[in-house]
Order: sequence, then C-alpha cells, then structure tokens
Amino acid sequence: MAAGAAASVRTNSGSADARSLGVSDRQLYAWEHDGRIDRVARGIFAQPGLQADFDLLEVAIRAPEGILCLTSALARHGLTDDIPATIDVALPRVRRQPRTSAPVTWHRFDEVTFDLDRTTLTVAPGIDIGLYGPVRSIVDAFRLRHLYGQEQAVEALRRWLRQPGNSPARLLSLARHFPTAETPLRRAMEILL
Repeated sequence: MAAGAAASVRTNSGSADARSLGVSDRQLYAWEHDGRIDRVARGIFAQPGLQADFDLLEVAIRAPEGILCLTSALARHGLTDDIPATIDVALPRVRRQPRTSAPVTWHRFDEVTFDLDRTTLTVAPGIDIGLYGPVRSIVDAFRLRHLYGQEQAVEALRRWLRQPGNSPARLLSLARHFPTAETPLRRAMEILL
C-alpha cells in the first residue's frame, strides 16, 4: 500500500473495496505474499504491525451493528474471571449473522431494547465495535441466567457493587425494560446490600 494508506482495506465480497481503490486481486495477494499487508480474515487486510485483535476487527467490519455482550462484555468490564471460548456478539433479531472465521457466538436481541446502555470499544484506528456497558451486561446476565448460570450473574453483580460510583437505582431502572431480569436482580441486590 502507498504511504498514508488506511490501516485496513475493508471488504465484504472478495476484494471489492480494494478494486474500487484501483487495486487488483492479484496486486492485493502479491502484497500479502511480500509481507506488505497482513490478512485479517477472508477479504480483510491490514497494514503489518497493526496492533489489534484481528477476531474483533473482523466482527466489527462484518457486523458493524454488533455489540459485545454477555460473558465477553462482563470480562471486558472486569466483572467475571471467565474467559469465553467464543466472542459473544448481539445482533438485532432482524439482522442475519455474517460468516466469520473468528470464533463468535451470535445472540439475537430485541430491537426495542437493543441499544440500551451501548458504548463502543475501539479495535483499530477508525474502527469501533459496540460494547454493552456494565449495567446492561449485569442485567443480561440475570436475564439469560438459564444459559450461563445464576452464579455468573450474582458474581458480576457482587463485583460491580464493590466498585466506586455504581448506581443500584440505575441498574434497577434498566432492569425494568427486561421483566425476566428485574425480580431475580432485585432479590440478589437485597441479599448483597
């Protein structure tokens, strides 16, 4: 790539973006062979030395509306010691999941509550991925405790309550949007507080 070129060439279908910049498939793969670019995933390339998690980078490019959720979000916020084997990513129910080489577990969340407590995480210069905040992550842990266990939800809540600046009122306010989470969360807070 020429000096000053973007940190990554994003493509969704083969090398379409590279072709739109006047770069042929042959040239793109020659650059990869010469070490002038690194392959992130099928159709996604980056300049060598890019300091990024290539799995997250691929997810951010292929599913720009995706949000890190559940165990992946809890781990990012230091609310669990669990290291997820796959990246938990939420998509709106109407969105099809993309094919990725990254290990991803896709989750379908309701469009009405999808963006509640959404923040972002920068994975590479100019490329962000959605990340649920700690409050939403705890609510989701209680809401989906049948999948991930009550223990994970309670431990995340316990850790969050120890942090300075937490707001139990904000947590309960967000939980009202998720009826299956509100009652068990309220009970756990009564025990822990």
